[in-house]
Amino acid sequence: MTKAVVTGHSRGLGAAIAEALLSEGIPVLALSRKGNAELAERFGDALSEVAMDLADGQACAEWAGSDALARFLDGASRVLLVNNAGVVEPIGPAGSLDAAEIVRAVTLNVASPIVLANAFLAATRSIADRRVLHISSGAGRSAIPGWSVYCATKAALDRHAQTIAADDLSGVRVESLAPGVIDTDMQAQIRATSPEQFVMRERFVALKENAGLTSPEACGREAVAHLLGPKFGLDTVTDLRTLA
Repeated sequence: MTKAVVTGHSRGLGAAIAEALLSEGIPVLALSRKGNAELAERFGDALSEVAMDLADGQACAEWAGSDALARFLDGASRVLLVNNAGVVEPIGPAGSLDAAEIVRAVTLNVASPIVLANAFLAATRSIADRRVLHISSGAGRSAIPGWSVYCATKAALDRHAQTIAADDLSGVRVESLAPGVIDTDMQAQIRATSPEQFVMRERFVALKENAGLTSPEACGREAVAHLLGPKFGLDTVTDLRTLA
């Protein structure tokens, strides 16, 4: 039996990933500030929701230190963790950013995924097939003006995945996957940013106007198919658009 843990399932790519997993008959434990009423109605008890702000490091640490993960994953022969939750803000040149927003972004984008991965691996030592998927970004692999925090946090996920792979833990496959440019609320936030804050804004406006964005649903299905497939984890830092 396969069971999955997904963060940020209330909307966007996280909702699409949770839906794709549930559609495969895989029970999902989902962590997000808000629930997903549509998925809860469609899938019933197959979806377990935990209301948590993953930008609250103390709350995340306390939950991860409980037995909640072990209780949910008990009885599974294959377990999955998808660290999807994240924010692109704060956006702007270094030196212009709000300190509290930086701390919130680093906690949500980096600290919580690392804490959850650690707890997940600790709770599943006896399970033969353990898979950790970080949703990263091409921004973690390129320096983009105005995105110093976002680029740094996504680069951190890439290196964290590489280090887990280097630990060579029994039964563990890990991958940090850039999903491409997706038509989500994050993209709307980017387009709403002023050119002074984000000099590449017009590029993202053009992607929307020219139908250059992938739907969350299509991306979620592809990501889950890869996560469940035999090639997952063969390469640690990957891009969904270039996977064979």
